[in-house]
Amino acid sequence: MVNSILGWEYFVLAVSIIGILYAILQSYFLLKIKVEEQRPLEISSYIKDASNAFMRRQYTAVFIMAVILAIIIFIAFDAAGQFQEAWTYSVGFLVGSLGSAVAGLVGMNISIRSNVRCAIASKQGLNPALRIAFRGGSVTGIMVISLALLGLVSFYMWFKTPNLMVGYIFGASLVSLFARVGGGIFTKGADVGADLVGKIEAGIPEDDPRNPAVIADNVGDNVGDCAGMGADLFETYVVTAMASMLLAYLIAQSAPKGLGIAIGTDGVIFPLVIGSIALLATIAGTFFVRKGDNQRIMVALYKGLIATVLISQAGFFVANYYLMNNNVATYVDTVIGTIIMLVMVYVTEYYTSERFKPVAKIAKASTTGVGTNIITGLGYGLNAVMIPGVVIIGGVIISYGITSLAFGSSLGLYGISIAAASMLSATGIIISIDSYGPITDNAGGIAEMSGFDEKTRSEVTDPLDAVGNTTKAVTKGYAIGSALLAALTLFAAFKIDISSKFTAVNIDNPLVLSGLLIGAILPFFFTSYLMDSVGKAASKIVEEVRRQFSADKGILAGTSKPDYGKAVDIVTKEALRQLVVPALIGIATPLVVGFILGPLAVGGLLLGVILGGFPLAIMMTVGGGAWDNAKKYIEQGEYGGKGSEAHKAAVVGDTVGDATKDTAGPAINPLVKVVNTVSILFVSLMLSNYALAGVISYFL
Repeated sequence: MVNSILGWEYFVLAVSIIGILYAILQSYFLLKIKVEEQRPLEISSYIKDASNAFMRRQYTAVFIMAVILAIIIFIAFDAAGQFQEAWTYSVGFLVGSLGSAVAGLVGMNISIRSNVRCAIASKQGLNPALRIAFRGGSVTGIMVISLALLGLVSFYMWFKTPNLMVGYIFGASLVSLFARVGGGIFTKGADVGADLVGKIEAGIPEDDPRNPAVIADNVGDNVGDCAGMGADLFETYVVTAMASMLLAYLIAQSAPKGLGIAIGTDGVIFPLVIGSIALLATIAGTFFVRKGDNQRIMVALYKGLIATVLISQAGFFVANYYLMNNNVATYVDTVIGTIIMLVMVYVTEYYTSERFKPVAKIAKASTTGVGTNIITGLGYGLNAVMIPGVVIIGGVIISYGITSLAFGSSLGLYGISIAAASMLSATGIIISIDSYGPITDNAGGIAEMSGFDEKTRSEVTDPLDAVGNTTKAVTKGYAIGSALLAALTLFAAFKIDISSKFTAVNIDNPLVLSGLLIGAILPFFFTSYLMDSVGKAASKIVEEVRRQFSADKGILAGTSKPDYGKAVDIVTKEALRQLVVPALIGIATPLVVGFILGPLAVGGLLLGVILGGFPLAIMMTVGGGAWDNAKKYIEQGEYGGKGSEAHKAAVVGDTVGDATKDTAGPAINPLVKVVNTVSILFVSLMLSNYALAGVISYFL
């Protein structure tokens, strides 16, 4: 067995740098493509300027809060006599915040430069547009994972112990939560408002330049689906890998001699080696994304995914041979994680692709009105929870069981953490496939506003966009599935942390049960604010668009130009105003529970937020994607096509789904992580400083 100190950290470091250089090289080739048509370039510039303006305002507010929190973290631990934790947690928190922010900005900036190039290429046909869209997406995917690995391995080489890196994952989680919430409110406030007035009231097409909210809608795709997604997946990757490392370290510290050595230093670095191998496989996998003459777009994207998975598994076998002494159990854990990922991808496509029954049924239900569209969509969204849940349960039981047989029952949870790390190893290619979606969405808008012929929109940008809805849903389902496994790993680490004072977290304990109920309720309470925020932002956009249409009749006649900037400004202010409360809910809940009811209640809280958050997030993201593609299914000519009564009903269903799939649902993922990381970060203070300690001890 090769000791990790002799080179594995440097392997991870080298691979992360290779990934960054490759992403930069791909960006260079992408930006070398000349854009000479002025109208598409002008529209793209509007989108770029407004996107950058929003991100500056959002991140200014976020980083002011981040600095305040870093100071609070330092003071809290320094006052408790833990000076080393005080500075490592606070510095790590700031670096993690910066890393998540940079990951989001990378995703957005490459998207706003790829959209116009994809739009121009759409005139040449489907394949040229697909190539550009995927290349732009792959830059985001590879750069995000490279930055995540670079941060993790750098901190590990610096601190030597994962327990000092908890501040880093809290910072990543916090910015991810802000990015998902703020970007989600912006994008869906603009999208829903634009659709309600433009499509339903005025009867004009999607992305029509006469709609004053059209630029805000396209900006939203970038700040929500690119910046928010990039920050979210960076955080998901970092937290999952870090959870595996932390659990391995804590087990090695607490296990009897001989048992801990089995997963000691090598077990800690193993998740990062898995990620590094998968990053190299992702770079190779991007070359397999090619569409044949009679192939579907999704098949072309899946070729890259399958190639990445196969290459990764070969590499995992080699890494397992050296790091885990060729133990069959840990290699099987990596296979289980990969299988869970593939099932999540397939199930999400089944429920959101127009090729399958759910979308077709929702479209058919639209022929009898809005009510039946909403009811059918909700039904399929709820139905979509079952298969992912069963698959993850099976994966958890098998990975726990086989690792327990190999190492002993105390290491069963490490097997779950390796399955989670393996599942997340495909994040690079998944982000590449996801980021392609916002690029094609913007490209379709640019094509419409630039007056491209109907054939280009109907045969190229619309099909690309429809697939983009499915790929975005895949990523969100994938992220929340991995969040569940990562949260279980973090819970195991939390349980070890409190084991000196509490030997068990039993569900029949009233404190644990109280925390469990609070955690299960939390995602519903949290998303209620987000849904309400989207409604408020959309209402303001509806009022503004109506005002402009009423004040200047020439806008709808095409003789006057709308004030795009006003709509952008309205939804920017509303998004920034509304993002604070939901974010504070995620931070404050574990602190309030921990410092009042104590660590046992927090243990219940961690389990409860998983149990409540996972099914709710799947229902919202998958159901919303199905509503969206049901609308697009009708727009292709089914049930009367565009402008029909079925289409109007489907548009309303889509507006409901927009708020669930792009705002509320995806934000549950960082919520779960924030609750877990805050709990892990402050557990040492909670153990000796909870308000009801005396009362609780008396009754228990």
